[in-house]
Amino acid sequence: MNYEQQLEWLFTQFPSYQKVGKRAYKPGIETMTRFDTVLGMPHHCFRTIHVAGTNGKGSVSHMLASALAANNLKVGLYTSPHLIDFRERIKIIEKNSYKMISKEAVSDFMVKWKHFFEEENPSFFEITTAMAFDYFREKKVDIAVIETGLGGRLDSTNVITPILSVITNIGLEHCEHLGYTLEEIAFEKGGIIKPGVPVVIGEALPETKPVFEKIAADRGSRIVFAEDLKEPLHGITYHDLDLPGDYQQKNLNTLFAVLNILREGLLRLDSNQLIDGICHAAANTALHGRWETLSNEPGKARIICDTGHNAHGIRWVREQIDKISCDYDHIFMIFGVVADKDIDAIAHYLPHDVHYIFTNADSPRALPAAKLAGILSDYGITGQVSTSVQEALDMAGQQAEASDLIFIGGSNFVVAEVLERFI
Repeated sequence: MNYEQQLEWLFTQFPSYQKVGKRAYKPGIETMTRFDTVLGMPHHCFRTIHVAGTNGKGSVSHMLASALAANNLKVGLYTSPHLIDFRERIKIIEKNSYKMISKEAVSDFMVKWKHFFEEENPSFFEITTAMAFDYFREKKVDIAVIETGLGGRLDSTNVITPILSVITNIGLEHCEHLGYTLEEIAFEKGGIIKPGVPVVIGEALPETKPVFEKIAADRGSRIVFAEDLKEPLHGITYHDLDLPGDYQQKNLNTLFAVLNILREGLLRLDSNQLIDGICHAAANTALHGRWETLSNEPGKARIICDTGHNAHGIRWVREQIDKISCDYDHIFMIFGVVADKDIDAIAHYLPHDVHYIFTNADSPRALPAAKLAGILSDYGITGQVSTSVQEALDMAGQQAEASDLIFIGGSNFVVAEVLERFI
């Protein structure tokens, strides 16, 4: 099979959470541990930093990778999900540049370990995690930034022992897997805290802080809360980033705390190089979908997208829209979600003074636009209905004037289909 056929086989035989939702979830790390052992524990060949959290872990991971690479380190970056290309999940970041895993490397791994797949039936995420670790060993990275998938304690990535653990924040998401309270979810995310390994908590809540403190105390791990940080790195703020959005300030605060610990003795890092890497993280790592302007042509409406897809993320989007609403005559919001999201919680944060176009992505997980419109009508949120993202874009483009804004969000799948058109 060629690369495309192998990838199709992978997605068909081992469905990803991204594609099919909770039926792809496989708790526990027993299979991953066996796979890791067969591979020769490749993650022992490089240092790692482990990043978990409900929101912000992608932005923090990419900014951290870019900052470390700016200090002449060869950095492996493993994140999920991908938006357009499967290979986005596994990247090598070097100073001012990035490379996704090659198609040949993906193919070689698939061929070499096909017998293990057939005998052990690992999950899609276990396969991609093993692939990343193996690739980073092959490419001799100095350090790898590893983002968890779901949770932390039972996540496939939790076979590593990092030099530092990071938990960005806690919100109510994936409750059927992680628990229905903030305390329960914090316990699962806190599972990445390793004995004697320091941990940074990006945002602590009254419900979650004691959970993290107990886990850290039990494991003899130093715990640092980003909110206690007094000295930001040379005073830079989210305004200096090429990752726009006010919510990046919270991610930046988390990153500052991480870098402070790393600079205390774990790594030798130059402040000016760190700043350069942080400020150009999107360009250096090809991170998309974070309050990203897709089009701002003269005489046409501005188009922005964002991958915020749960109540926690939509709240940040709402705050951003509220802040800039006075700059536009009208705001058109192309909005679609996956069927397993807590729409009741999301509806609480959705703005009411925008023109909605409800849509659904071309995905089996997508909630049909008409059904979404029906649910949101109970909250006084109404709008037009479109059966495809392309049609929704066309509808917004026909109605919006140059003085208007078109926003696209609610689902990674919706944003991904838009990105394919613009990048």
